[in-house]
This record gives sequence, structure tokens and C-alpha cells, in this order.
Amino acid sequence: MLEVTELLASALRFATPLIFAALGGILCERAGVVNIGLEGLMLTGAFFGVLGAHLTGSAWAGLLLAVVAGVLLASLHAVASIRFGAEQIISGTAVNLLALGGTSYLLPQVFGSPGSSPQVTGFGSSPVPLLHDIPVLGPALFGQQWFVWAGPLCALVIGWFLVRTVAGLRLRASGEAPRVLEAAGVRVLPLRYAAVAASGALCGVAGAYLSLGLLSGFSANMTAGRGFMALAAVILGGWRPLRSMAAALFFGLAGALVIRLPQDAVDLQILDMIPYVATILVLVVFSRGVHGPAAVGRPYRPGAE
Repeated sequence: MLEVTELLASALRFATPLIFAALGGILCERAGVVNIGLEGLMLTGAFFGVLGAHLTGSAWAGLLLAVVAGVLLASLHAVASIRFGAEQIISGTAVNLLALGGTSYLLPQVFGSPGSSPQVTGFGSSPVPLLHDIPVLGPALFGQQWFVWAGPLCALVIGWFLVRTVAGLRLRASGEAPRVLEAAGVRVLPLRYAAVAASGALCGVAGAYLSLGLLSGFSANMTAGRGFMALAAVILGGWRPLRSMAAALFFGLAGALVIRLPQDAVDLQILDMIPYVATILVLVVFSRGVHGPAAVGRPYRPGAE
């Protein structure tokens, strides 16, 4: 039982950045804007989170700077795709390339090392009150950082927001039937801008978890494809927060299993491939017939026919 609980706790840790990034992707795409730039937004959040912690000595300041950086980079995608009607796949790809090249350039300029930053103040373990004291299961499962439990909580809140609030229904309508929404007197473009900015904020949190929650430092390209795994979780979950969280947990479980396999029996590079191969296989098998919001990816012009 204890081994299973520890495996679940490890899966939660692996899945946490995927959950935050997937929630950002859901908000963005439910509003009608494709965002394949989740990887770049996470990488930017990871870098600026460490930069903020390095400059101030506070992990919370690093988290704040990561969120701001994610929002600013996501805003570039929003302006390009919403204001100027750029192809959203290309714009998202540009975000990924800009983040990869930008962080690779800034890393030696700011920290003096092309490979990694120095260690900074990160987030320590914050056990869940009361639940942490449960014998056997408590310390292993509930002795996690607050990040780990904030992810599922955000999924619940965003799921409630999309279904139970007027603003959430309007956001969904902007990705399903923007003309109908406009006819009802609601401005579509501000909703889309807000959704893209929110995706940047959540991806910033995801990146900050990687650099401040797990490692307390930044290394080049440390996201290592996690943004694309989050995008796969969005698709597998049918653009629904709780289902996408479940998909992220599956990918997290694959990652947790890898580190428990005998390292000397199989080549390390092959072991590292397993979570990504699992993502591809699951996506191929279960994504057939899955369709996103009706108007996602389509530029919108108010008043145009």
C-alpha cells in the first residue's frame, strides 16, 4: 500500500506542471484561440521564476515574475492571432521558438553560465494540515508542496467557472458561436484576449513549479516537451478541465514509473522516451473523433459577415 501511495505522490509531482499548462490551454482554446505555445510559455515562466528568486531571494517574487512573463509572452500571441489575424499555429510556434532562443541567450548573459543557473531559493515542502498526520498514507501523499494540490484545485475551480458562471458561458460561446455572442451584445475580442492572457499566467505557474518547486534552478530547455504533453492532455480530455487533469495524471504516472525501473537494465535515453511514447500512443488511440470548439482557430472580425 505504501509503495502504491508513494507512486501516486510521484505521479502527482510529475503531472503538476502538465495540469497547470493544460488548464491554460483549455481556457485559451475554449475561447477560440489555438495555443500550441504552451511549451514556450512554460519555459519562459521557468526562467523568469528563477530570475525573480535570484534578484529578490524570494520564491514568491519569482513566481510573480514568472506569471507576468507568461502573460506578456502570451499577449504577443494574442495580438498576432486576434488583432492581426495571423495563422494561430504559426504564431504559437513562434512563441515556442522565441522562448527557446530567448532563454538560451539570456541564461549566460544573466547568470554567466550557458547550461544552468545557480541554485536559488525555491518552494519548500508544505504538508497539507491534518491530512499529513494520517498514519502510513499521510506523509507520503499529503506531505507535498502546495503546488501539487493547487493544480487539482484549479481544475475544479475552472471547471465550475466554465459551466456555472455567466463569464464562463460567454467564454465558451466565444469559441463555439462568436457571431451569436456578438448579436447578444457581448464583445468577443476582449474575452479572447483575457483567455490567452490567463493561459500565459497558468503556464507561468507551471514553469515556476519546474524551476522553483522541483529544482530550485533553471537549465536550458528544462521543459523538455512538457508543454506538448499538456496540449495532448487538453485534446484527450476533450477540452474539459477534470478530464484533462486525469490525462495529465496518466502521463505523470508514466513518468513516475520510469524512475522506478532499473536504470542499469535499459539505456537511460530509452527510459526517458517512455512518457513521450505513451503520450503519442494514447493520443493516436483515443483522439479519433475528438473535436475542439467549433470556432477555434478561426480569426474573428466584429461586425463582419
